[in-house]
Amino acid sequence: MGRIFTVFLLAATLAGADLSGIWVGQIPGRNGDLLDIAFKFTQDGANLSGKLYGDYGSSPIVKGSVDGDQILFVVVTPEQAGNQINSSRLRFTGHIQGAELELTRERESSTNAGNGGAVESRKGNPKQTFRLKRLL
Repeated sequence: MGRIFTVFLLAATLAGADLSGIWVGQIPGRNGDLLDIAFKFTQDGANLSGKLYGDYGSSPIVKGSVDGDQILFVVVTPEQAGNQINSSRLRFTGHIQGAELELTRERESSTNAGNGGAVESRKGNPKQTFRLKRLL
């Protein structure tokens, strides 16, 4: 009986941590301001789904995966640029580091929500790294 429990415990440890739950933190915004951000993750094996929550709404995770302590997911979210609303595809990659989740956000693309035309960024495509802590 003890061996079965040990094998089960070892298998659970090798499978990696379950990311399911609510994770919160702050991400760098325009002009260096920090913006509150939250994610609700649902993990089913290697598949990851959920939502990104910001100040003005939420956006679903459209594609997500977990491999050990590595995480990758994509969110398509509306962003305002002057008088224009753009639909931006954001890629998040990262890993679990102790009780925290370290993520890097990179904008893959942006399109004009009105006509679907590509939007070019004037400031390039900076990556932003931030940390989240599990709330629930």
